[in-house]
Amino acid sequence: MIVESNLQFLDTVLESVGDTAHIIQINDDLGSQEGLLFSPDTYRKYIKPRHKKIFSYIKKKSPHIKIFFHSCGSIYDLIGDFIEIGVDILNPVQVSARKMDTKQLKKEFGNDITFWGGIDTQYVLPCGSSEEIRDEVKRRIDDLAPGGGFVFNTVHNIQADVPPENFITMWETFQE
Repeated sequence: MIVESNLQFLDTVLESVGDTAHIIQINDDLGSQEGLLFSPDTYRKYIKPRHKKIFSYIKKKSPHIKIFFHSCGSIYDLIGDFIEIGVDILNPVQVSARKMDTKQLKKEFGNDITFWGGIDTQYVLPCGSSEEIRDEVKRRIDDLAPGGGFVFNTVHNIQADVPPENFITMWETFQE
């Protein structure tokens, strides 16, 4: 029932803007800091077929649209599944979560998916020194940008506890 409701909604959206939209965002948090919210087998048995139905519908109706999938947490164990069912862009790259090492992610999946995000918003951006912020930005660019498939961004929204000077340091380092 939820899938059918989503498909009806997507039908309306794609009929309205499907010719001009470039990306459609689907959100479904599947991970926590330490791991998945359920086993990979549970995902593959119950959720993956539903995701596949939704993503296939989008690709059939508007083949040019890229699927931007948002799922927080330690989702490393499912990234191959996401690629298999049509995810083009993965957000966020929650670097503070277990197994979300950007160098390894790029090596393993970088030819098949675009990574959107990667600048830590849990510690580095709100609490880090200028040097830590610069190091974070350079590391994520060095890890994720080679060969394309990386959109520079923070892991999550920039919260009120981020000092403006930290944001400026991040942005200026990115511009270098």
